[in-house]
Amino acid sequence: MALRELKVCLLGDTGVGKSSIVWRFVEDSFDPNINPTIGASFMTKTVPHQNELHKFLIWDTAGQERFRALAPMYYRGSTAAIIVYDITKEETFSTLKNWVKELRQHGPPNIVVAIAGNKCDLNDVREVLEKEAKDYADSINAVFVETSAKNAININELFIEISKRIPSANAGATSGKGFKLRRQSSEVERRCC
Repeated sequence: MALRELKVCLLGDTGVGKSSIVWRFVEDSFDPNINPTIGASFMTKTVPHQNELHKFLIWDTAGQERFRALAPMYYRGSTAAIIVYDITKEETFSTLKNWVKELRQHGPPNIVVAIAGNKCDLNDVREVLEKEAKDYADSINAVFVETSAKNAININELFIEISKRIPSANAGATSGKGFKLRRQSSEVERRCC
């Protein structure tokens, strides 16, 4: 089975849950007291998809404004970008639209964009309607999923939907940036930078 390395970056405001989504996906754990990311952190996870293995090389970027200028370094060459907003904070959804514009202007031309409305376990204090976010995602041809890293809701599904948008190696798409064929490897790596 072919192994494909797929670089994925997470973008969005500080506090929306980017790191929690990554930790839930890779380690299946949740820490309510997770510290803000400084610069970026890196983790990997390999999952089967059809007749391939997808090794997600996940760059979790810092959401603080002072690190914003570093973001292009992480989404350059990415196969996919997950832009995360907090469903309980309308301003994080507004900022998400700026990330989309920046990706469209400076990111790879065929990057798969996924929008994750995190903290759906807090539906009673929701400020962003699911329909509004889904309509926006549909308008830019992006994957849309509401997630809860805390309660493990739709985290794996988010990455499954990204895998579905990646052309298979048999379709002749392996020459695109971010796609690399490798021999099978089963390790899960963690590194922080």
